[in-house]
Amino acid sequence: MDALYRRSYAAADVMRAHPPQLDDRNKRLVFELAMAGPAPAGTIEVTRWAARLLPAELEPIRTEQLAMAGYYDYAGPSDGVWHVNFADPSLFVAYGSPLLAQDELQCAEHPALGSVREALDAEQLPAITEDDQPTPILIAGVERRCTLETAPDLAASRPYGLYGNRFARAEPEAIRRAVRVHRPPPCSNLIAIAAPVGRGRYTRATIERILVTAVTGFGAAAFESARKWPGARFEVRTGFWGCGAFGGNREVMTLLQLLAARIAGVDRLRFYAFDDAGRADFEAGAAALERALAGSATLPDVISRIDAAGYVWGTSNGT
Repeated sequence: MDALYRRSYAAADVMRAHPPQLDDRNKRLVFELAMAGPAPAGTIEVTRWAARLLPAELEPIRTEQLAMAGYYDYAGPSDGVWHVNFADPSLFVAYGSPLLAQDELQCAEHPALGSVREALDAEQLPAITEDDQPTPILIAGVERRCTLETAPDLAASRPYGLYGNRFARAEPEAIRRAVRVHRPPPCSNLIAIAAPVGRGRYTRATIERILVTAVTGFGAAAFESARKWPGARFEVRTGFWGCGAFGGNREVMTLLQLLAARIAGVDRLRFYAFDDAGRADFEAGAAALERALAGSATLPDVISRIDAAGYVWGTSNGT
């Protein structure tokens, strides 16, 4: 595989040359807390990838599937481990805004991502779609300077949590209590893929586009893992991509990510399902994939079975 482009940034240099532009007071506070202490270190590598063609035949690849409680915890070594960023078609477009959904939370915890956005914007390169085709962006080696706790906690002055629109309304003291600074900061690797938008019944074209997007992002991460960390186990960590603000169907979005992981050769997929209801949705998606795969050797047949299931879009959760 060849990247459409490859950029390497010394973290300290890119943050100095392209400081994050933070319009929201609480985003600025999180940034100040996270960046106190040692200067940014290491090199951030950014790559963009052309959409892959889907194979006709399915290889007998088995991906280990783990359903996890809660949200990303970023635990363990980072070599070969990639976290999906539920991106906008314009990379990190709302990172400095009052919004705090999954994309913006990752940017808050990895402050250099704002500088990556500004550096790419200076070159007019931040898009992750082109000619209506997915072109995922990978970011490797970015420091995670803090954890921003968003769960409800009455004792910490956030009785309803900080996720979504509640973040901007929170008082500074609640933000301070929610930020846990990491010293030294670990590094993360991210797969930025644009979440699909739609309504009504999922069409075959939409199903195929979602699959192409995930296969391209996961496949690019497989290539980069083999290049950067030979011998490391390749793991993708994800969740209900596109199922919040965009109202995606949890079952089919689980199913398609699990199928993409098999096509891309992911060794382990760790799926963060939030709670018991989310775990049930994950299990339903995994079972639906097995039904679609049963007795079929070709991917078009599998896609036809998924299409025939008649999946329907849900409604936005308002984040």
